[in-house]
Amino acid sequence: MKKFLAMVLALVLVLGLVACGDKKAPAEDKAKETYEIAMITDVGEIDDKSFNQGTWEGIKAYAEKNKITHKYYKPTEESVDAYLAAIQLAVEGGAKIVVTPGYLFEVPIYQAQEMYPDVNFILIDGYPNSGEENAAAAPAKNAVGIKFAEEESGYLAGYAAVMDGYTKLGFMGGMAVPAVVRYGYGFAQGAEAAAKELGLGAGSVDLKYHYTGGFAATPEAQTLASSWYSDGTEVIFACGGKVGNSVMAAAESSKGKVIGVDVDQSSESDTVITSAMKGLAASVQSALTDYYADKFPGGQCLTLGAAQKGVQLPMETSKFNTFTKDDYDAVYDQLVKGTIVLQKDEVESADKLGLNSVKVQVIK
Repeated sequence: MKKFLAMVLALVLVLGLVACGDKKAPAEDKAKETYEIAMITDVGEIDDKSFNQGTWEGIKAYAEKNKITHKYYKPTEESVDAYLAAIQLAVEGGAKIVVTPGYLFEVPIYQAQEMYPDVNFILIDGYPNSGEENAAAAPAKNAVGIKFAEEESGYLAGYAAVMDGYTKLGFMGGMAVPAVVRYGYGFAQGAEAAAKELGLGAGSVDLKYHYTGGFAATPEAQTLASSWYSDGTEVIFACGGKVGNSVMAAAESSKGKVIGVDVDQSSESDTVITSAMKGLAASVQSALTDYYADKFPGGQCLTLGAAQKGVQLPMETSKFNTFTKDDYDAVYDQLVKGTIVLQKDEVESADKLGLNSVKVQVIK
């Protein structure tokens, strides 16, 4: 009898262990959800209607078309450590290729490309480098840096605005990072070229010029834009993520006009007359296509301008009074051919560009 009870007890214990094992099995066997393409946002929001959003929409379109898992990660703050932590999360989450939009990622990607040699990196608006003074661009074979000729896009916007009859201009940038600086300098030079072509005299075009120091929509930015409109400014080039929302809000209450940035922002407000665009989505999709075709341009530093169709104005949605598609095609062709030579960021501020017809007032 004792032997029988012992056998029953042993059987119960075995069955109990099997049952416990069965309960754990689903959790252990369940595959961890992974995302093959990852994007790490810049300091702005994913829905900034500008740089982050334009890049993410390019990723989404490519990934959904090709049925590839994808996800974006937002850093906790603006720092190399925070960016690296977000990249680590992406890699741990299964990322094989990581896209980072923004000049502020140059140092993080320089480090990450060595930390994760089996992961590929697409850096938009910068080239990986050590961050030391005068550091040379140094993308590894698993990274590519893509910049745009923002000065050309800004030039097109400034040229078109003055040719369309606007002579009271404003430039409100976000942080004074290289891409924003190039936009602004190009804008000023485009206005100068149009003024000369129209035979306008010295100082005939006013240009208020300011960096807000960030990419957020703020009451301060809206108040400043409102004061510019009240002072006679006709159109403001809003170049700084959601800074544009502040400028648009000011324009709507002041009957002013706005030039958008990075992507076509005409749908954001009726005040937007055009947008200085760069091919964010197209460049990302091209790099992703190359990656999946085993043609990844690793180790390269690319710059996309008019000659590569990397910059443009959206003429189909622009609201110009007299500036035509033929006018646009003519000036664009000059950029393609390289007959227009522009200053990028070689001078310390916009009022040092040596302009004549355009009078620049830098507002600190």
